[in-house]
Amino acid sequence: MAVCSELERLQHVEPSRFVSFSFPNPLLHDASNPYGDDAGFLRVAVLDSPLHPAPPSPRTAAMLVPAGRHRDWIFSTRAGHLHLLLSSQSQCQLSRLILIGPELSVPSPRVVSCAARPDPDPAHGRLLPLLLALCPRAAFGDNAIPDVPLLSFQDDLLRLTPVRIVTGPVVGEMLVEDVVIDCTPHPIELRRRLRFKRMPFLVQTQVRLVRQSSPGNSSLLEALDDVPGSSLQPEVGVELVQPYLQAMAAGLAVIAPSLDESVRSGAKPRCLCAGIGGGALLMSIRMGLHFDVLGVEADDVVLDVARNHFGLVEDEFLQVRVGDAIQMIRELALRGEPDMNFSAIMVDLDSSDAICGISAPPLEMTQESILLAARTILHRNGTFILNVIPPAADGSLYKGMIYVLRQVFSELYEIDVGNGENVVLVATVSPVETILADSSGSIQMELRKLAGDFLEHIRRI
Repeated sequence: MAVCSELERLQHVEPSRFVSFSFPNPLLHDASNPYGDDAGFLRVAVLDSPLHPAPPSPRTAAMLVPAGRHRDWIFSTRAGHLHLLLSSQSQCQLSRLILIGPELSVPSPRVVSCAARPDPDPAHGRLLPLLLALCPRAAFGDNAIPDVPLLSFQDDLLRLTPVRIVTGPVVGEMLVEDVVIDCTPHPIELRRRLRFKRMPFLVQTQVRLVRQSSPGNSSLLEALDDVPGSSLQPEVGVELVQPYLQAMAAGLAVIAPSLDESVRSGAKPRCLCAGIGGGALLMSIRMGLHFDVLGVEADDVVLDVARNHFGLVEDEFLQVRVGDAIQMIRELALRGEPDMNFSAIMVDLDSSDAICGISAPPLEMTQESILLAARTILHRNGTFILNVIPPAADGSLYKGMIYVLRQVFSELYEIDVGNGENVVLVATVSPVETILADSSGSIQMELRKLAGDFLEHIRRI
């Protein structure tokens, strides 16, 4: 009866509607069953797209949750489901995405092997009656049977294991997990990652993990079988592994001559980091570039995670404060203290009120008054570096952000991270004559170690 009630509601597409229910497993005792015979019931979750009204013939697709990952926030939360739907829009304009996997009460193995299933999946035929029953009535126009493709999910994970789940007063639940990453054509790597439940697809921080010995690839694949964290240590202060953090560090290249001049005069360049996460960017700027770094993080539990699991170490030249970074920028600008003359402000803040998927930064951060305050506390040759994830539902917001930055700063640069999501904007207080003119400068050389090829991706806009 419960299923019939849900089916009645699902005859029409309603933007952003999300429902889930249990259903007897039609794959039970079948060779195509990826979940084992213990999963007598499946969790079926249905989400309608928030982006636009349903077309006359709405399209529906489905996805089997990868074995062992059904309790992962990517597949078990509405936020993760929404991201899967939106990221599938490049393949087809979906009005509805159905996720099918074990019930959430079924335990996951401590260490999950993330082997990809063959595509097309032989389970499709056995699931087709259920999938057709979940299609909106309008999809059956002219008595045609709609095509309901079974999409595949693939990422670069080979193995993963959770290390710790904690809850912060600002960001909510967060997960520290150790993963083995496929870095083809380079060797596989063992990394530690931080994710927030409210944005489960967004990796907030990741760092390489190293062991005392130097094992081969086979040992790396088996490393997660040990007690999490028992023999693994985060590698900090060296090359960043998070692409968008590499791009943010590369943004400093636009003021590299000024930074080198400060170093030669005996002054340490100062950097304000709004948003800390696991602290990888702060540690790299402190240790690799020898900056004086001030980090601001709204959630004290995030800071504890960064210290205990990601190698964040505070000292004379790396200090952190708990508070609202945007409000702190306002207060620093009002006080006008001479020692708040920053060479760079780097903003890595997520929007906590994103309705249609992941977005960054918060809209407040792009208000002209805040940008003027940021410019006030920057050095005359300083730069403002902003991590941006434009909302999928409104491309005009990104254009508006660029417009406001142009009104406040002298020049504007863009770095496309290349992951289909992040763009880094770099704004300068004063005009910049050239970029990368002096590749022999000490800052430039260190930036190449931290940011890799992203120095060549900077373009003026």
